[in-house]
Amino acid sequence: MTQSGQGEEPQEPDATMQLKVPASFRADETMQLRVPEGGIPGSQGIPRTAENRRKGRRAPRPSLFARISAVVGPRIAPLVAVLAPLVARVTPYVRRMRPQYPRPGRTDWRRWIPSWRQWLGGVLASLGLSSLLLVVAYAATDIPQNLNSYATQQDNVFFWSDGTPMARTGWVQRQAMPLKDIPEDVRWAVLAAENASFYSDPGISFKGISRALFRTLGQGDTQGGSTITQQYVKNVYLNQNQTLRRKFTEAMISLKLDNQMSKDDILEGYLNTSWFGRGTYGIQRAAQAYYGKDVSELNASEAAFLASLLKGAALYDPTLSKDNRARAVERWSWTLDRMVDIGKLSKSERAKYKKFPDPLRNNPLYNTGEQSDYLVELAAQYAKKAAQISDKDFDLGGYQIYTTFDKKREKQLTEAVTKARRKALKDDPKNAKTAHYGAASVAADGRILAVYGGPDHRTQGYNESNATTVQAGSAFMPFVYAAGLEHGIRKTRDGEATPVTGESVYNGNDDVLVTTPEGPYWDRSGKKVAADNDGDKDYGPISLHRALELSVNAPFMQLGMDTGLDKVRSTAEASGLLPSSLGAQVPALSMGSSTPSAIRMASGYSTFAAAGKHTEPYSVRQITRNGTKLPLDLPTPRRAVGADVAEEVTSALTDSFRTSHPSAASATAKVAGKAGTTQNDTAAWYVGTHKAVSTAIVVYRIDLAKSLEPLPLKGVAGTADDSVPYRIWSGAMGPLG
Repeated sequence: MTQSGQGEEPQEPDATMQLKVPASFRADETMQLRVPEGGIPGSQGIPRTAENRRKGRRAPRPSLFARISAVVGPRIAPLVAVLAPLVARVTPYVRRMRPQYPRPGRTDWRRWIPSWRQWLGGVLASLGLSSLLLVVAYAATDIPQNLNSYATQQDNVFFWSDGTPMARTGWVQRQAMPLKDIPEDVRWAVLAAENASFYSDPGISFKGISRALFRTLGQGDTQGGSTITQQYVKNVYLNQNQTLRRKFTEAMISLKLDNQMSKDDILEGYLNTSWFGRGTYGIQRAAQAYYGKDVSELNASEAAFLASLLKGAALYDPTLSKDNRARAVERWSWTLDRMVDIGKLSKSERAKYKKFPDPLRNNPLYNTGEQSDYLVELAAQYAKKAAQISDKDFDLGGYQIYTTFDKKREKQLTEAVTKARRKALKDDPKNAKTAHYGAASVAADGRILAVYGGPDHRTQGYNESNATTVQAGSAFMPFVYAAGLEHGIRKTRDGEATPVTGESVYNGNDDVLVTTPEGPYWDRSGKKVAADNDGDKDYGPISLHRALELSVNAPFMQLGMDTGLDKVRSTAEASGLLPSSLGAQVPALSMGSSTPSAIRMASGYSTFAAAGKHTEPYSVRQITRNGTKLPLDLPTPRRAVGADVAEEVTSALTDSFRTSHPSAASATAKVAGKAGTTQNDTAAWYVGTHKAVSTAIVVYRIDLAKSLEPLPLKGVAGTADDSVPYRIWSGAMGPLG
């Protein structure tokens, strides 16, 4: 029963059962029903509530493709829009093929077996769905922007002056090489062994993926199922985990990478990031680790062996076991034959390689931790400064640093110091435990040829060749002499400078008072300063040349005052001594109160050998990064003192050597050198120049566990007649001729 509204009479049902159309609906002449603007009243915004469901009302639901688009994002929306009509047309046919169980018209068990049409439909539907998922996955996969850190980090390689490898630094042994610098035989040896179809495949191997899939599911060996593109993707973008998810991601990235990068770029990246064993990544470092040569020098036979290492260095490094060698030989031979099969090696060339190219037993790049570490430390500091390389960039690696260090000189110098150290430990073990030996050889053109930094950098990082700890003593005299010859002397405050020569005479007696134009020099304690000669010996009037030859202190202490201590200081700086190491401008400056390092003392003496021109000492002559030469700010010679002054100083030093070592002088080519002692006996020096190379040796005692204060030598440096510094110097220089 219906209820009337507001007094109206109840309406009776229409006896004709005709559909009553509201007045708002009007039919046009074509008898088409016109829906009023705004649609059917009350039809908008019907929520899908429980009440509406009971009444049979249902809100419009987004299509499947709309929901997929919302999930995967707008990147594949155009693709979905294209596929939607196709799927809509296929859907009715798929519905018709839906199995009806039990099947009509069949009896017994046949009622439950799908027809061939249903089987075909299922297969086609599976293929279609799989293809759709692959297309979606491909579109949704991005190539990672960040490479694995170990895939980009390289090591820095340091070379001797003759170009042979000296040492390496960095956590990863890798040096990237441009593909153009890798011989074609090397490239094709790798391709023949790993992926001969590399230049024609789409970046993945469907056969290999299937094989790897079954092996992964069966927990078997997963190697051998990847193309070079896939291996490169695994090296630089992913990890080494053997999982289905990682393999699938690898395949998707490989397909996309193959479309975005050239094959040559992919091959270059692969060759520079692959693991070859012995701690090495990349073909360049592998060539050096196994054959001691650059990749550009490899032949096809050597390359074929290195290619075998890509299957697993632990199984194919022939130096590890006999079984490894047998596997390596077999794989090497197969790779060469394979190169012939694919037309990348002629049969005549193949016939040349009958003997297996055994690699070196040890990696020549291995870092000993001994003297090479001191050399690397010096070279790295200089390289970063001269080439303006930040610490961060240097740590990322990839640099080839060609040093000035001479392998032969370094060996001789190290052996000479080691011999002296061992003798001291045997003769006087108590005092020798705190003995230190600094040594350096510097050429007249500034090249640092050799240094001795300590017994072992791993236990003592303190570099004794570069330490500014002990005084130069009487070894500083040549700089005072050069300053006097260069600038002249003044006996009065305002008078003109008077030239001096090697024949100029000074008082050589012990305890002679040091004077100024106004009279005696008084120190801050109110005492007159006097010069002390070694052994308190008096020499009387003596020429400056002779005084340097005999190392008489008194004349040079007064010469420094007459020349001007400021000029003595500036001459020492111009000759190569660091301003920070120079002593205060008091009379003791002329007696060697400065504390130069062995490197700087050798550099200073080399100025006299270079006719008065000084070149700042340097340890790096060239730097490249991945084969590209970097601009390097190398020092240039500059005038320190006049050529005539340098000649006179050298002459006096030559006489000093002859006087102190007459037997050696008769058997040795022209040598200029001088010993150096300190008043408090804390250091002993010998600095000598031979064939335009100056070598400085210093022996001193410091207990590094307590302080950096020098201790008395107590005989560790020998005597005036048997000087340990001179013994080391002659031992280092003598074998060189």
